[in-house]
Amino acid sequence: MNGHAIRAIYSFEMARTWRTLSQSIAGPVISTSLYFVVFGSAIGSRMTAIGGVSYAAFIIPGLTMLSLLNESISNASFGIYMPKFSGTIYEVLSAPISYLEIVLGYVGAAASKSIVLGTVILLTARVFVDYHIAHPFWMFAFLVLTAITFSLFGFIIGLWADGFQKLQLVPMLIVTPLTFLGGSFYSIKMLPPFWQHVTLFNPVVYLISGFRWSFYGASDVSVGVSMTMTLVFLALCLGVARWLLKSGYHLKA
Repeated sequence: MNGHAIRAIYSFEMARTWRTLSQSIAGPVISTSLYFVVFGSAIGSRMTAIGGVSYAAFIIPGLTMLSLLNESISNASFGIYMPKFSGTIYEVLSAPISYLEIVLGYVGAAASKSIVLGTVILLTARVFVDYHIAHPFWMFAFLVLTAITFSLFGFIIGLWADGFQKLQLVPMLIVTPLTFLGGSFYSIKMLPPFWQHVTLFNPVVYLISGFRWSFYGASDVSVGVSMTMTLVFLALCLGVARWLLKSGYHLKA
């Protein structure tokens, strides 16, 4: 394992984050805070508790996941697309570094940004809503696994995209709707039985359900199933990302 190469890619990507701190961290935190104000304070005060948890506290895991998924995909896809666009990716491909190490460098940086963002959002939420975390270890585990998994997914999008428009296509048309329909603002148990079964085909449901369980000890789906689905998606994304690099898809025209 070429640790120097991984560290070089990781350090370069993290340095870009600190140069654009307002866009990478401040922007998502402010936008999510507006959700806390509107849905938590304004609307939440008029909503009944869900599973013994106030509505304002209930939506915190879902809103955190909403921001985490979008930013993980955005950071990772942009991180690999820009070297493709500028041509500097060929320097990386010609270096004595394996495809797996390239993935670790870029995805590790994107996931680190998302973990920092998720932590800041949870700390900010404390200003607006009083909540507790029943299982801190599993909360952090779901946070890290989700950040890594969707950073890998974003890395795949960055390799696939051949234009800036396509970088936003999948997050805007697929990921964001799935997140909203995955129980960010409600429990899927509130749906009619037929739609509860349909919703289980949405992979984001398992992420949000497992993350919410770590806060309040209750979930729509078994926490074991949530963790298993997350790990399966992570392994699948890792395999696809490595294959795309190895095959030179959109890299070796």
